[in-house]
Amino acid sequence: MASRDDFTPEEWTKVLESIVAAGLAISAADPSGWWGTLKEAAASTPALTQDKRDPKPNELIRAAIADFAKSDDGSILAMRDRFTQAEPAESVRRSLASLREVSAILDAKAPDDAAAFKSWLREISQKVAEAAVEGSILGFGGVRVSDAEKATLRNISAALGMAP
Repeated sequence: MASRDDFTPEEWTKVLESIVAAGLAISAADPSGWWGTLKEAAASTPALTQDKRDPKPNELIRAAIADFAKSDDGSILAMRDRFTQAEPAESVRRSLASLREVSAILDAKAPDDAAAFKSWLREISQKVAEAAVEGSILGFGGVRVSDAEKATLRNISAALGMAP
């Protein structure tokens, strides 16, 4: 089982950033207005707390969650800013590039844990995609996951080296 100690500080930062990138790629792919964006931003939180309670957690995921939760120093906001200080299409591009990089790091440094961690990142993306109804007018109509979000989910899977 891999742990934080198997990564350089720079690699570990990239692993933590991937948690942000997984959700942000979806949010930027099809901006959902103020309320929808708020729902999408909050959607990854249950994934972080649910895995804390998992009786058989992946140790690498557990370590990432623990460090992610300890980010009282503002590092998570700094990570988010790195991706959001751009137009939505550029934010998606940066997020996908980050996920590709983390995929390679995980494959090299944590081959036994890579698939579980990548699957977890993909689940976070899916939860964000399903968090807000896209294209509704005053709450009527719309779809749970837009075509742009579906395409981005496929791109996330590809970036992580997973089947869509």
